[in-house]
Amino acid sequence: MDTDHLRLFAMAAERLNISAAGRELGLAPAVASARLAKLETELGVELLRRTTRKVSLSLEGADFLPYAREILAQSEAAQAALGGKGVGAHGTLRFAAPSSFAQLHIMPLLPEFQTLFPDLTLDLRLSDTSFDAIEGSFDLALRSAPLADSSLKGRKLSDDTRVLCASPSYLETHGTPTHPSDLSNHRFIAWSNLEPRELLSTEGEIAKLDPQTMTCRTIVDDGDAQREATVSGIGVSISSLWNIEHEIAAGRLVHVLPNWSLNERTLLWLVYPRSNVLTPKTRIFIDFLIKRLGNRSAWSI
Repeated sequence: MDTDHLRLFAMAAERLNISAAGRELGLAPAVASARLAKLETELGVELLRRTTRKVSLSLEGADFLPYAREILAQSEAAQAALGGKGVGAHGTLRFAAPSSFAQLHIMPLLPEFQTLFPDLTLDLRLSDTSFDAIEGSFDLALRSAPLADSSLKGRKLSDDTRVLCASPSYLETHGTPTHPSDLSNHRFIAWSNLEPRELLSTEGEIAKLDPQTMTCRTIVDDGDAQREATVSGIGVSISSLWNIEHEIAAGRLVHVLPNWSLNERTLLWLVYPRSNVLTPKTRIFIDFLIKRLGNRSAWSI
């Protein structure tokens, strides 16, 4: 199979536009259509359904797309291994990340990254809701969790230390808890997951934080919203230090129960599907993020 034809198909499938994919590759619309038709003839299936109004991916096309990307990735990796010039510093990298983290820590780095790699396009998909790195066909994704999915491979970016915090105004009105048992008398800003969490003191005592025993009048699914709600004095929250480091430093938020910590170790992982070759462009972005953000001292206490 001609890798140029595969690259055209993969780009057309992502954009659902054959002409646009062709233009990006320097092909006239008629030439792009002819090359896709030739690939479909070779495979004996229709990969893209065309009508006068739109292009859509066929069932066979959806099944074949991961393999096409894999072949292209293998080709790039092979060229890079042989010292291919410019390999990996071009093309499109699909990257998924929590919106709140990306807004604070990745977006400010993009001017530098684009200066270093002007021919590499980042297709960013940002959301604090959960996502499937495989179903979404991402080249790379940022996850804040233990890496338990055996279908993924990853590299650690940083620890993700989470603490209890509240605003000074809230604590002035409602009092400052001195023991986890005091939390049952406080308002709690929760995520949709209201499962109990275990707390561990510096002296080894174990206690439970159970949102069900607290007053939960605010439930969020976005880190930025949680941070702002906590600063405004709505209640106590569990927040990642990377999300509240500036608020803690400025005194807009206070670390609550500083002698207690969540008895869990969450990490920031850069993950990619296990079946994928780690392409040069993916490695470039991983190395860049680890160099700029890896194990930031401000994100730990």
